Amino acid sequence: MENRKWEEAATGSAKIRDFVDLETYRVARELRKDAYRISAGFPKNETFGLTSQLRRAAISVTANIAEGFGRFSYQENMQFCRQSRASLYELRDHFTTAADQGYISGDQFSQLNAKAFSVIRLLNGYIRATKARKEAQGQG
Repeated sequence: MENRKWEEAATGSAKIRDFVDLETYRVARELRKDAYRISAGFPKNETFGLTSQLRRAAISVTANIAEGFGRFSYQENMQFCRQSRASLYELRDHFTTAADQGYISGDQFSQLNAKAFSVIRLLNGYIRATKARKEAQGQG
């Protein structure tokens, strides 16, 4: 089913027909893959601790972007994006814990943290664009 409110991207030319078309989602998905990859190397005693929490936060980031996209109103979409952003900050804390415990290197931490900030910036832009669309249609 096509979500007509997102047919035109910020550039005015690319068509956004599904959440997977969003750059925000694509970069967040790569971060989620990275989180799974690094957590696979954590000690077994972290399976139900840090590994589980890190993976849940990473899943929450992409799941909230997807769920927000599927919502009817702009306001609901923005709220789910804000929840996604909060999960990114949680994920950054889990990366910090992993580095503090020596489960990942300083370089790995820096790369993951930078990617998380990249997703945060993209999400902030997506929220701003969504708010602008809402206001342009007289819903704000």
